[in-house]
Amino acid sequence: MSPPRRSSSSHGDRTSTETLQRNNSSNSGVILDISALKMAEVDTEVPPLPPRYRFRDLLLGDQTFQNDDRVQVEFYVNENTFKERLKLFFIKNQRSSLRIRLFNFSLKILTCALYILRVSLDDPEEPNYKPCAICGNNSWSNTTDSSKINWELIFWVHRRVPVWAIQVSVALISFLETMLITYLSYKGNIWEQIFQISFILEMINTVPFIITIFWAPLRNIFVPVFLNCWLAKGALENMINDFHRAIQRTHSAMFNQVFILICTLLCLVFTGACGIQHLERAGKHLTLFDSFYFCIVTFSTVGYGDVTPQIWPSQLLVVILICVALVVLPLQFEELAYLWMESQKLGGNYSRHRAQTEKHVVLCVSSLKIDLLMDFLNEFYAHPRLQDYYVVILCPTEIDIQVRRILQIPLWSQRVIYLQGSALKDQDLMRAKMDDAEACFILSSRNEVDRTAADHQTILRAWAAKDFAPNCPLYVQILKPENKFHVKFADHVVCEEEFKYAMLALNCVCPATSTLVTLLVHTSRGQEGQLSPEQWQRTYGRCSGNEVYHIRLCDSKFFGEYDGKSFTYASFHAHKKYGVCLIGVKREDNKSIMLNPGPRHIMAAADTCYYINITKEENSAFIFKQEEKHNKGLPVTGLYDAPSRLPVHSIIASMGTVAIDLQNPDPPEESGKLTLPTENGAGSRRPSIAPVLEIADSSAILPCDLLSDQSEDETNQSDEEGSVGSDFVKGYPPNSPYIGSSPTLCHLLPQKAPFCCLRLDKGCTHNSFEDAKAYGFKNKLIIVSAETAGNGLYNFIVPLRAYYRPRKELNPIVLLLDYPPDNHFLEAICCFPMVYFMAGTIDNLDNLLQCGIIYADNLVVVDKESTMSAEEDYMADAKTIVNVQTMFRLFPSLSIITELTHPSNMRFMQFRAKDCYSLALSKLEKIERDKGSNLAFMFRLPFAAGRVFSISMLDTLLYQSFVKDYMIAIIRLLLGLDTTPGSGYLGAMKITEEDLWIRTYGRLFQKLCSSSAEIPIGIYRTESHMFSTSESQVSINVEQGAEHTERRDTWKEKASHRNSTTSDQSEHPLLRKKSMQWARRLSRKSAKPSSRAERISQQRLNLYRRSERQELSELVKNRMKHLGLPTVGYEDVSNLTASDVMNRVNLGYLQDEMNDHQNTLSYVLINPPPDTMLELNDIVYIIRSDPLAHMPEDSQVGQARGTRNQQDFGTETRDETHL
Repeated sequence: MSPPRRSSSSHGDRTSTETLQRNNSSNSGVILDISALKMAEVDTEVPPLPPRYRFRDLLLGDQTFQNDDRVQVEFYVNENTFKERLKLFFIKNQRSSLRIRLFNFSLKILTCALYILRVSLDDPEEPNYKPCAICGNNSWSNTTDSSKINWELIFWVHRRVPVWAIQVSVALISFLETMLITYLSYKGNIWEQIFQISFILEMINTVPFIITIFWAPLRNIFVPVFLNCWLAKGALENMINDFHRAIQRTHSAMFNQVFILICTLLCLVFTGACGIQHLERAGKHLTLFDSFYFCIVTFSTVGYGDVTPQIWPSQLLVVILICVALVVLPLQFEELAYLWMESQKLGGNYSRHRAQTEKHVVLCVSSLKIDLLMDFLNEFYAHPRLQDYYVVILCPTEIDIQVRRILQIPLWSQRVIYLQGSALKDQDLMRAKMDDAEACFILSSRNEVDRTAADHQTILRAWAAKDFAPNCPLYVQILKPENKFHVKFADHVVCEEEFKYAMLALNCVCPATSTLVTLLVHTSRGQEGQLSPEQWQRTYGRCSGNEVYHIRLCDSKFFGEYDGKSFTYASFHAHKKYGVCLIGVKREDNKSIMLNPGPRHIMAAADTCYYINITKEENSAFIFKQEEKHNKGLPVTGLYDAPSRLPVHSIIASMGTVAIDLQNPDPPEESGKLTLPTENGAGSRRPSIAPVLEIADSSAILPCDLLSDQSEDETNQSDEEGSVGSDFVKGYPPNSPYIGSSPTLCHLLPQKAPFCCLRLDKGCTHNSFEDAKAYGFKNKLIIVSAETAGNGLYNFIVPLRAYYRPRKELNPIVLLLDYPPDNHFLEAICCFPMVYFMAGTIDNLDNLLQCGIIYADNLVVVDKESTMSAEEDYMADAKTIVNVQTMFRLFPSLSIITELTHPSNMRFMQFRAKDCYSLALSKLEKIERDKGSNLAFMFRLPFAAGRVFSISMLDTLLYQSFVKDYMIAIIRLLLGLDTTPGSGYLGAMKITEEDLWIRTYGRLFQKLCSSSAEIPIGIYRTESHMFSTSESQVSINVEQGAEHTERRDTWKEKASHRNSTTSDQSEHPLLRKKSMQWARRLSRKSAKPSSRAERISQQRLNLYRRSERQELSELVKNRMKHLGLPTVGYEDVSNLTASDVMNRVNLGYLQDEMNDHQNTLSYVLINPPPDTMLELNDIVYIIRSDPLAHMPEDSQVGQARGTRNQQDFGTETRDETHL
């Protein structure tokens, strides 16, 4: 069917259209037939399509006929009427309305300027001044009488023709614009539009000028044009709002309110000055400046009185202005104060200009506590190159009062900005300028009861920060190890429970590991305690300033000369010459850091060296004088050849930025061979220490002690021992409790233990043991008290079951849990040997006895999650502290390692009220805190001895990673959380009487490097002090030089006694004195009364005088008898000999109330100077090399698979290990 022709259907089209219209009008309520409508449309005439559609039809061909009934529709946002278009241009569109408002504001300012011009040209005191054309020839009386008012001067002014013409033009434009805006904004109520203040002011200032166009005599009538300042104020406010809407940015409400207040004050002053000046034309004839001066003096409440209005109209105007000011200004100030208070709660904005010109970091926290803030600020700003950084804190809660007080201190107020907001809102991240930040620290709230929920919040914050600013480095703190993989994308992640449990585990085998790591990750200059009269405090404080630094070998003076030499050679000689301890290295082509890679590692120029020192090498100056000595003909001597001189390594180990005078940078080879002191004048010698070779020689270096111990343990053990240790194999744990745990080669059981066998206190079908005594363990137990069996406990077990631990030294591990563990956790630990659990708490004596506390050497008390949240923050540790104090009284020989929530509570650990020496240390702590020390708590005896630990101390590890990005990796390697092929591990060795011939720490360094390729990094030292009452009560006064000298002499005497190599009791005055006290006490107990009556009275007296120690002993024995446990394992202090007591005191285990003036001092010396004398029972921290790195590849594979061919393994170790 061909389409109808449009030219021949005009009449028919009109007919059909008229018919359709009639149908529509007659059937207004009926739905039309769609087919009839379409037929009617076909009959109508269709106009031709535009050219672009015809061209499209030409291209598409016949396809266009398929869409013949398609109609193009144009959609409009607003109604397409003339009024709506004008409304869109003048009101709705931000950019166009901004231009209109700017033009309107300019007109109002112009009218005010024209008014001032007219006032300056109008002088009513002229002799022929006749502004009124209606008044005719009336004479103007310019009298100065204040009682008469010349009203003509008020109603009429002299307006020159050019000024009048401009004012009329401006008024006409303003009038037309006002009428147009009123018409466009009309909404049905005309009176609402008319009675608006702005409309009334416009009419007052424009209509009189328009009338003067048609009636010339009114050209000089007074019009209050100065009222246009209020219209200019409104136009300016609207213009600023439109401006911010146009640029799509929100402006500060505080700024807006301040701006409104300033504009209101200016308008009041301008209105008063112009009004008073005009009214005073009929009185005193004040100038405009005089009126302005009067208004300023009046509104400032000064009121000099030298300029005052004289006639009542101007005085009435002043009264009205004051009333208006009293009403308007307080409202403005109230709004401003409210916004200021709100802005103080929310914080301000960190401007984009500051973000682009200054460096800043963002700290995101759930709640900001004063301790967390000060730890972050002190550690962050401890680095010199971070002094110009700004810290922007983003926290969703309102700022705390204590935090606000701290941030008002000038030291922090200029560098710390607090913003209240959420990291999940892009608007708040924009306020903090996250995209321009140098780093973002996201910290978890460890005080939450639900730590998993706290981790979830941290994860969302990390995701939001990464989404908003993908290029900003993230430093994330997570609590639970199972949540760590969610933030794996972050640049640096610290998992709290991983570090905590690994550190507590190492505390059991390497005493005070927590103190060692805490001191390493804190920034300090080593100045703490230097003014103390106690020698141990000065030494301990100086060594605490050692930190880990890095430098490239080719750029270093410390290590540059060791290019091409072995690692152990470089480490020993660098420590011998400069006092620095080289602990690790990283190849240029390898991203992994290796701790003590061993003598097979040859140093290269591109290697990055990691070393421990007081300060980094860049802050040291070197002065070499060996060439001068050669020129003068002086003999060249080694460092150990002149013991009377002050050693160079002591200088660099005790100072920061120093100039080092090196007597001999290259000592002769024979200086490495050190001889023993002669005995009784005889000339006999023991073998000297072998030199450290530049290149490893397998024939000259003995295998490491670890493997030799393992070989002896595996090859020479007795049948009885073999029944216990021969069932262990080496391999990787088959089940990891969470994603992201580093695989570690461990001692494992050949087959997984059944879950029923893991229960210590209940027998099963496999064994009938119900207490620790029945198991017959060879080694002392390690008991861990925790609330739940979290995945972090897995990191406690792994370091204690690592493959490098000798089998004969493995301690049984007992988990004392408040709630029984789930099967998922049991599945992860059932492969480890000698790991058991038991349900119970530490505040139940029966549970402690059943888990074998009398057979334990270490008890680890983990902070419970349920007690971390308390009404008073610092009371969160109350239950733990009291329970530990109870165990300290019940089991004085037990080493208790406690975790606390707040570091400040560590002063209550092992608390003794009559200990005056602890009170003196408390004063020292306050002195160090006043000096601004970051480690004021370091002199507390429990912390120095490694008996107490708080995970918040490790927060500085995350902060320090901003400057030292390698710190987290090094600490993880030290704690055994990560295992890198070729990297060593942290161990410890004890100085016995057979080792005292080495004499100094430097000689020990040489012996370890030359024999077993081990690197010592510090000493754990225990001292016993006895103070009289007078000595203990002397406060530590840094200004008393005489006391300082006297105590230093006392220290020298004690040191000379401790350095003695003989074990004779007569050379230990403290031991002799103690044994005499015990002998007298035992003799008093053994004395028998002469008669029966005296014996009865003596027994009664003994009951009254029975000590607390005896009462506690009886309590424990009674409970053991009630539980059916043997009491022979419980050692009462009263039954110990004097030598046993002194041994326990020296180990830091025994502190009893029977002598409140006795103090056991244990502390850590990090990287002490080489001339430090070794003492008996010193424990040396060493980094052993990885034994698997020196083994054949087939041996490593066999070990990883858990083979049991131990005889061959021991032989291969001795033959193939070349150190």
